[in-house]
Amino acid sequence: MLNLLALSFEGELAPSLDLRCLSPGRKPPDGWGVGYYPGGEFAATLLKEAAPHPGSIRSELVRTWEPLESSIFLLHLRAATWGPITEANTQPFCRSAWGRDWLLTHSGSLEQRLSIPPGANFVPVGSTDSEALFCRLLEWLREQGWHSLGAADPARLRGWLEEMNGLGPLTLVISDGQDLCVYADRTAATQCWVLQVSPPYERLILGDEDMELDLTKRGAKSRKGFIVSTQPLASRTEVPAQWKQLAPGSLLVMRQGALRAEVRPPWSQEAGAPPSSMVTEFEARKRLRRPPVAPVRIMDVVHRTVYRYDKPVERSAHKLRLTPVHDRLQSLLSHEVKLSSGVTRAEYEDVFGNRVRKVLVETPYTELILEARSRVELRDTDPLGYRPLHERSTLPLVWMPWQRNMLQPYLLPPELPDTQLDELVEYAMSFARRNDFDLLDTLLDMNFSIFKEYRYVQGSTTLSTTPFDVYSERQGVCQDFANVFICLARLLGVPARYTCGYIYTGPKHANQAQAEASHAWVQVYLPEVGWKGFDPTNGILTQTDHVRVAVGRQYTDTTPTAGTIFLGGGREKLEVSVRCEPVEG
Repeated sequence: MLNLLALSFEGELAPSLDLRCLSPGRKPPDGWGVGYYPGGEFAATLLKEAAPHPGSIRSELVRTWEPLESSIFLLHLRAATWGPITEANTQPFCRSAWGRDWLLTHSGSLEQRLSIPPGANFVPVGSTDSEALFCRLLEWLREQGWHSLGAADPARLRGWLEEMNGLGPLTLVISDGQDLCVYADRTAATQCWVLQVSPPYERLILGDEDMELDLTKRGAKSRKGFIVSTQPLASRTEVPAQWKQLAPGSLLVMRQGALRAEVRPPWSQEAGAPPSSMVTEFEARKRLRRPPVAPVRIMDVVHRTVYRYDKPVERSAHKLRLTPVHDRLQSLLSHEVKLSSGVTRAEYEDVFGNRVRKVLVETPYTELILEARSRVELRDTDPLGYRPLHERSTLPLVWMPWQRNMLQPYLLPPELPDTQLDELVEYAMSFARRNDFDLLDTLLDMNFSIFKEYRYVQGSTTLSTTPFDVYSERQGVCQDFANVFICLARLLGVPARYTCGYIYTGPKHANQAQAEASHAWVQVYLPEVGWKGFDPTNGILTQTDHVRVAVGRQYTDTTPTAGTIFLGGGREKLEVSVRCEPVEG
């Protein structure tokens, strides 16, 4: 029988838990319990039942009760060893400490009873070895001065649990409402299996003869996360579940569906490896927090656009946004635009500060060639080289009324159905919660996560594709990833604008798709800092590889070339090529 199950997902899920072990004719467990944190708060809710009867009404609640919604769940099915079969001895156990509820489940049975020293701050209510272990763990955390799992040193925590593991089988899950910590028994007497769930998915159902977990019964959500179990659960859908056994003696710490730390015991390391392994996506994101200072770079850019038509175009008008920005971080050294036909009737700055060239063509043509050549000096060498943000470094941001009025175009999310915006708000909030509402860490996490979790697939989207579509399918191109980032930032109250320009991808054009066309990224407005660039397609901050041309609320405000045919034409064929190369010396 499955003994322990735990979930950590980004945002909140409302899973259906069908406890089939309580069906008529089946031998029920000695007790069962579910613990979770509703509303994203640190207050836990427990549903427990000792000596359950077949067809238990409480078990129906966890299968059908809609308020059963959280990012963290702990389930335990008890086979009694220590103590009588009472609710006091039924897991998960809950203790309140340091402004939050802690939950613990334990698979295994210690061979020696843990003593509770006189005057201890945490004393068991029941008589199980698991609750005594829980109290000893909280006492140890107090002695270390750690009042949350996020504050605890994962390596030292793993070492303490390994010491307790010497008293008997110990696979354990503990949560403080923010993090979920998993430890696997060092002897594998009780196993621990982990399944990483990655969207998109329409149905996600797992189970065995005792229990079925349906994460999508109340609506599929495009959420990533981890499922921890003492035995692998079979997939009830066409997609197989790729369970991995957690190495004995290892410890994982998860938050909002992301791996914060992984620590393996010294004796499981390969020769020459460090005593513990903590390579996680959180660590990868931290490496991006302060990229190395880049040298000043001069870039030559050639942007060539060719329109071809089946029939002659008699008359057309065009607006061109092909002139790179000239400001303190980017100097336009030279620029020219050549047209195969037509004349420039006006040049002006639009309301976003972009240089716009208005062209009128009154000579019939079947081919129109527009070529812009620019030389630009790029000086955004240290994008985070400003003084640290202080009182305004956490979410939500507070703006003065006149600031909000000026930034309003960059604070409004796209017009989407409320149900879709609700889903995206929850997704955005998962990044904020995962990073303790730190402004910069949240933005860096969003930038890195889109880069890592969304697939770059040319032709998979159109200009009408919405941020919700991209979020649901987890694929798109640079403009789609920029739109998702912008939508999430604005939903968090962070001003964000669409940026169009060019990117240098290296001498061999490692990413040919980006190198041969205009590129899109995002700029966010940071208090007392200004606009800063984030490129979610590549998971980096913009420095001297990005040439800015136009900014706006969305793509239509920054379109490099746009035109209207007044007479003639027919089927149109468009060819766009971009060459972006640094000037040597």
